[in-house]
Amino acid sequence: MTVGLPMYYPREGALQAFWDALRTELPGHSLPATLEWPDDYMAHWRAPTLLLSQTCGYPLVRGLRGSVQLLGSFVYDVPGAQGMDSRSQLICRRGDARSTLAAFRSSTVAFNAPDSQSGYNALRARIAPLAQEGRFFGRAIETGAHLQSIAAVLDGRADLAAIDAVTWALALEARPALAQALTVLDQTAPYPGLPLITALQTPAETVAQLQAALHTVATAARHAAVRAPLRITGFVRSTLEDYAVCETMEAQAWALGVYRL
Repeated sequence: MTVGLPMYYPREGALQAFWDALRTELPGHSLPATLEWPDDYMAHWRAPTLLLSQTCGYPLVRGLRGSVQLLGSFVYDVPGAQGMDSRSQLICRRGDARSTLAAFRSSTVAFNAPDSQSGYNALRARIAPLAQEGRFFGRAIETGAHLQSIAAVLDGRADLAAIDAVTWALALEARPALAQALTVLDQTAPYPGLPLITALQTPAETVAQLQAALHTVATAARHAAVRAPLRITGFVRSTLEDYAVCETMEAQAWALGVYRL
């Protein structure tokens, strides 16, 4: 079996400590000792040996439906998140004279990947009503990761980026000086947070055990120390229907003639 939690990069060892705690709640299973850090996310998510991973809502509904089982979603205690929902934080350089999103027309946007809900799909839906002839930004640069998008705004290669609320909170915690250089201009509409998945082949009994274990580690007092660095405060058994909002955002942008950033 393979296990990965590849979507966030908090302090060294925090995710491994979380997995170590989760393993104690899954007795009777032969579990990998360490997390996998895949280069090919889609291959990792679709592996028939996948016991647990964290994906993104947009790939879930666009490419993984029917290939994986949805376990649920974490609840995070960060600005921009409420319950299992989250809003992307639209960041720009502090001191930029532009004070509204509309004022960033024809500017340069940085995004992590075109299949990202937080960095691309939600932002596309947000700017679609402001677009003219299908375009709002003058230029869009793909960075490969939210942290790289933050760096692009910081060093002036881009003017704006949509950053996952948890990533933004963890980045500020790791680098407090970012708050002196960058600021949140706006945010997107809410959407469900990152889904936790397992392989389609995972037995129903194991799925139930995983969900119970995830809930325990996310809420029990004895695991408070391992979840605190991740800002996790709960676990919700979400459904595919919850993630239909990702498709709705795509459809809203397309209806306005906006197909890309």
